[in-house]
Amino acid sequence: MVESDLHKYQKTAIQHVIDNPFSALFLEMGLGKSVSVLTAIKYLVYEDLDIVNALIIAPKRVADSVWDAEIEKWDHVKDLTIVKVIGSAKQRRAALQKKADIHIIGRDNTAWLCGQYGGSMLPWDMLVIDELSSFKNPKSNRFKALRNVQPSFKRVVGLTGTPAPNGLIDLWSQIYLLDRGERLGKFITHFRENYFRAGHSKGHIVYKYNLIKDGEQQIYDRIGDICMAMKAEDYLTLPGRIENIIDIRFDAKMQKQYDDFEEEQVLKLFEGQKEGEEISAVNAAALSTKLLQFANGAIYDEDRNVHHIHDLKIDALKEIVEDANGKSVLIAYAFQHDKDRILKALKKYNPKLLKTDQDVRDWNLGKIQVMTMHPASGGHGLNLQAGGSIIVWFGQTWSLELYQQLNARLDRQGQENVVVINKLVTSKTIDQRVVKVIDGKATKQDGLMVAVKALVDKYKRKL
Repeated sequence: MVESDLHKYQKTAIQHVIDNPFSALFLEMGLGKSVSVLTAIKYLVYEDLDIVNALIIAPKRVADSVWDAEIEKWDHVKDLTIVKVIGSAKQRRAALQKKADIHIIGRDNTAWLCGQYGGSMLPWDMLVIDELSSFKNPKSNRFKALRNVQPSFKRVVGLTGTPAPNGLIDLWSQIYLLDRGERLGKFITHFRENYFRAGHSKGHIVYKYNLIKDGEQQIYDRIGDICMAMKAEDYLTLPGRIENIIDIRFDAKMQKQYDDFEEEQVLKLFEGQKEGEEISAVNAAALSTKLLQFANGAIYDEDRNVHHIHDLKIDALKEIVEDANGKSVLIAYAFQHDKDRILKALKKYNPKLLKTDQDVRDWNLGKIQVMTMHPASGGHGLNLQAGGSIIVWFGQTWSLELYQQLNARLDRQGQENVVVINKLVTSKTIDQRVVKVIDGKATKQDGLMVAVKALVDKYKRKL
């Protein structure tokens, strides 16, 4: 894609970052915060000559695979150089020695990074904190480490979809990392005294703070100049629905395992077949099922025993739910072992499997934060639009009908928010072929057979 493909609101976000040395983009997931910031960095480095380099702190998986994938996707930022500070401590130290326009590091290594420079000035002009709300706890090590080195940066940008999931009390530390207390005060105690009154408490411990009269508006007025979302309704024209591909990448070892497995499964199709005989739809579906299971992270053997392979999609799903900051998430799964792993991985959110009418009522009342469902069991006839606007396709489906019908449970009349449809797509696997079929709006049978024929042609020469 090219720069002219950017939406109007993204161009507004880019200008907001350029115009404000300390800024925040409080935009929902899937609205293109990453490419907006990358575009701003490109202008600031190569046209305005305002900065030399930038540091991005992000969730682990995002640091590992999202930002460089975003650079690959957009032509106008493809010349930006990026170094990922990941791996062992030795590998991270080596990465820090490499020159680049952008260094990116996982947020769990924030304190480690600051320690490498003795807690003094860091060698970057600009800091981007991806998922700023993960720094909301002023007692956390990551916040304390970053607070001490914040003066290193002439520019700081914070990105998040929901900055205050538990109320505006969470804002202080996030805004402090942008402006060192200029707007909300240099100490959280002053912030509480100015805008809140103690609510529920026990002894000297306060468990809840209540906003004073007009406190919410006062806070918005204080931070509105640097936080784009505070005035979003004034200038954002948003689509009613966004389809967001979450790129899942195997490392070299896992990619080879998948490639070998794919080849083995394709060549099995020809066992017992007569020369020139066409692959049957049944055999094509069986092949597809095996490869989709591998892409998702686990496979069944002939006795229906589950063999675990990887947790890459599980890790990505955890991040989506965490980044939703309390908003409800509807997860579409493909296989029973997907469902079991999802429910186990997200157990702290008390996830529900959609089964009864009461589950539907509870979802629409906002009582369920995470709900899973199989597209074939609940794709038609359910009105779920009141309960949430975030969908995650954990596993991909060949059925355009099921895909459209499940999305329509949320993306329908009465929905008050932008519906974000996240598809967990494992690169260089059959997942990408499925997405291409769905995007092309082919029927299930036609799309499956065309994709499998392409796989067969790929390996046929080895027969």
